[in-house]
Amino acid sequence: MTHDRVFAPGSTVGIIGGGQLGRMSAVAAAKLGYHVHLLSPEFPGPATEVAASVTIGAYDDPEALEDFASRCDVVTFEFENISARGLALLERHRPVRPAGEILRISQDRIAEKTRLSEIGVGLAPWRAVNGPADLAALETLGFPLILKTTRFGYDGKGQFRVRDAGELAALADLPYPLVAEKMIDFERELSVMVVRGLDGTVRCFDTVENRHRDGILDVTLAPARIMPGLARQAQDMAARIADALGLIGIMGVEMFHAADGTLLVNEIAPRPHNSGHWTMDACLVDQFEMHVRAVTGLPLPPARRHSDAVMHNLIGPEDMARVPAILATDGASLHLYGKNEARPGRKMGHVNTIFPRGALPGELALDVLLPPRA
Repeated sequence: MTHDRVFAPGSTVGIIGGGQLGRMSAVAAAKLGYHVHLLSPEFPGPATEVAASVTIGAYDDPEALEDFASRCDVVTFEFENISARGLALLERHRPVRPAGEILRISQDRIAEKTRLSEIGVGLAPWRAVNGPADLAALETLGFPLILKTTRFGYDGKGQFRVRDAGELAALADLPYPLVAEKMIDFERELSVMVVRGLDGTVRCFDTVENRHRDGILDVTLAPARIMPGLARQAQDMAARIADALGLIGIMGVEMFHAADGTLLVNEIAPRPHNSGHWTMDACLVDQFEMHVRAVTGLPLPPARRHSDAVMHNLIGPEDMARVPAILATDGASLHLYGKNEARPGRKMGHVNTIFPRGALPGELALDVLLPPRA
């Protein structure tokens, strides 16, 4: 089996995962004439509503994986918390893009930071913490610092902030292994969506600024309000990582713009990303179509932005209560994910507000773009 094959429209793209990223990827694939077959442990779900067919099964179930592979021509995934062992099994039968090795790196913060250090991009000072004996050495990082679980951490979960040596000494029952990072004095958080094709073509969407609420992405500003040179530097850094990893597909690269002007990579996500949702209304070809094009081997057009955009996440019941007013708001493009229960902290959808290129609103205007929360 060759892994450099191009799959024409009419082929079947397998997507592992049934969440909102799978949903939007499936819609993009259908637009290009592909069939989508999902592997999901749950039915129904956001992606199962729009896919052509579904295999219901666990991500590490060999029988389900065999069935899934038999129904697909090429395989991709919508989130990182899946079985790398399962992907390795799939790679024996079908091309998996991005490759399972990239998933393995992104699933483990120690592996991720080690590989990024080898690539030579800037990182915040960090240490691996494999057990209580490693805690004493963390004072060399300086305070404050943050401890993060090496796996399964997202949206602020699995993180422990440590302000001083006293708090460090008081820690107990931690879920080792961990990564310790020195907390950075940063101006803003940035991200770049980078896509790399089968032929090595690399495209970067514009650098954007991300703002969080309660550890969850709240707002993305596209483009980031930074100097053009810094924006290009962030794109160059993302492209360098994509090339070094041999990426086939799309990847989100999250960064800190430190107070001293440097760029430091926070983490990578080899899949469509929440901070790329603005592309759905501000670009002719959005992040999801770019991903499908790369995975199937189609040409990649320039990642060109025709409008400025502000993306707001809709999180939990509080934000879902705003939907009727959002639907009546001029210029607001609503994207709901089809989830059946609006639990606190759960991403239910997002809203893109579009402006003429170069007309991104200022801070005061940002506060009144959408109806206020109750």
